Amino acid sequence: MDIGIPTEIKADEHRVSLPPAGVREFVRRGHQVLVESQAGTGSGFTDEEYFDAGATILDSAARVWAQADMVIKVKEPQPSEYPHLHPDLVLFTYLHLAAEAELTHAMLQSGVTGIAYETVQDASDRLPLLEPMSEVAGRMAAQVVSHYLERHKGGRGMLMGGVPGVASAHVVILGAGTVGANAAKIALGMGANVTLLDINLDRLRYLEDVLDGNLNTLYSNSGNIAAAIRTADALIGSVLITGARAPMLVTRDMLPTMPAGSIIVDVAVDQGGCVETTRVTTHSHPTFVLDGVLHYGVANMPGAVPRTSSLALSNATLPYALKIADLGAASALRTDAALLKGLNTFDGQCTHPAVAKTFGLPYNAPSEILRRVDPSEMVLI
Repeated sequence: MDIGIPTEIKADEHRVSLPPAGVREFVRRGHQVLVESQAGTGSGFTDEEYFDAGATILDSAARVWAQADMVIKVKEPQPSEYPHLHPDLVLFTYLHLAAEAELTHAMLQSGVTGIAYETVQDASDRLPLLEPMSEVAGRMAAQVVSHYLERHKGGRGMLMGGVPGVASAHVVILGAGTVGANAAKIALGMGANVTLLDINLDRLRYLEDVLDGNLNTLYSNSGNIAAAIRTADALIGSVLITGARAPMLVTRDMLPTMPAGSIIVDVAVDQGGCVETTRVTTHSHPTFVLDGVLHYGVANMPGAVPRTSSLALSNATLPYALKIADLGAASALRTDAALLKGLNTFDGQCTHPAVAKTFGLPYNAPSEILRRVDPSEMVLI
């Protein structure tokens, strides 16, 4: 199979989907890897390293897309990339379709086989391809809070951990999943007073046992959220519903109750955000102020630490990508239930229930599609 690695073109995105070590694994199994020149530069990987690993270096993204059977990316296709999508292509990347109506319709119209990292789900309900970037984003969220609490950055002029005789910052975290737990770990390590809210009491019990520091846990409901944010110096939104838009937990009318100069970091922004006033921002222009509250809505936070992020992402995605390349898309999907849950679009059909519900589209179960399709007629057999 021919594997394509184009340069990421989303604003301020410096990650690469496959480091040279990953290329070497594909080549060792007899596949060809087509890498756009300079695709790895932002993560510190040179064309020479890719060439030494066995990749073919191409001088344009168009050539990579045109020659590849499967394109492996980090972020969802941007509008200028939509024309590259076609029925004979497998696209393996983060898609976040529930927050992207235009992209969803473009993928359906193209007939591309779209497998989304964020909806691959194993038997224990883990999201193994979302997890590494959630770890990075969660840890970064606490660092971002610490940075933007500084006065010259528009914050309240507070130190996360305070000093003896002076209170530490109060950080409220909505959601105790991978992002929330990692954000809490770092914030607690910096000495903050952390309030963590979730609807999963077993998860809250577990985190109370394993996290050290000044941690308070609350069951997540509108009353507890409203009460917690009144004293929050920072709010981190880390709520996830697999494949669907994030629930709106903090509304516009709640914003004035927060202290002036407090900061909201909505990590859920790539799924629509869990704060009504959040909108997508970039690393170049990361914040805006509304009702005296600083908002940070960067949708690709791990892109700020691309080398760490690229290596962590590839560690998780490589086994699945190799399986697709080795077996072909149909056989890989048929034999791997976790990968099958990642199938979001196929042959113009929406194959993820949450995406279909979000946009009022007909839902076609992936397992049913595979039963109806002759393997010899499906993409990349």
